Amino acid sequence: MFLCLAAPVSGAATADIGRLLKAVQDRYNRAGTLQVLFQQSYKLPGRISRTEWGELSLRKPGRMRWVYESPKGKLFVSDGKEMFLYSPASNRVQRMRVKETDDLRAPMGFLLGKLDFWRDFDRFLSTPDGGDVRIAAEPKSERAPYTNVEFVVTPSNQIRYLKIQGQDGSIMEFHLSGEKLNPPLAESLFRFTPPAGAEVVDGLSERDEEP
Repeated sequence: MFLCLAAPVSGAATADIGRLLKAVQDRYNRAGTLQVLFQQSYKLPGRISRTEWGELSLRKPGRMRWVYESPKGKLFVSDGKEMFLYSPASNRVQRMRVKETDDLRAPMGFLLGKLDFWRDFDRFLSTPDGGDVRIAAEPKSERAPYTNVEFVVTPSNQIRYLKIQGQDGSIMEFHLSGEKLNPPLAESLFRFTPPAGAEVVDGLSERDEEP
């Protein structure tokens, strides 16, 4: 069921939000590949926040490749079944099955082929953000690894900002730019081979390596 939290809400306003969400959903679900520059910040209660950036590549179904410029050499890859995080500082690879992970990068997969607002969320609040629109949404499932999602949509229906609040109080923000729809991306980009000498460990999240 689709609800808008803003009150009072006219039928026209609800329809406008519905049309905007459908336009965003159609934009990404119709694409086979996507490439975008990202700036990512991560905050966890009681720990020092950090900001990182690089380039994200996505390919249906469920492929992701995050190449970090800062910190240089960091790499996060998903082949649709498993996720791999390589940290050059520790020369360690953390591996986890996609269905088992609570890594907050995982929701970014919804940008390509998995975006269904009405399936995943049941309440929306929209507010102006300059010439764009900011939308806040709550997940339908209490088992989701996040409790709230905010995203900013441009007039061309691009998502330029995403904020994800985790069940543990963590906040991950993404500023997105330079989006390319349907660039040629080889399947080999989404296969991960551990660097020589790297330790490979299972069932850990990135938070285990933070100071």
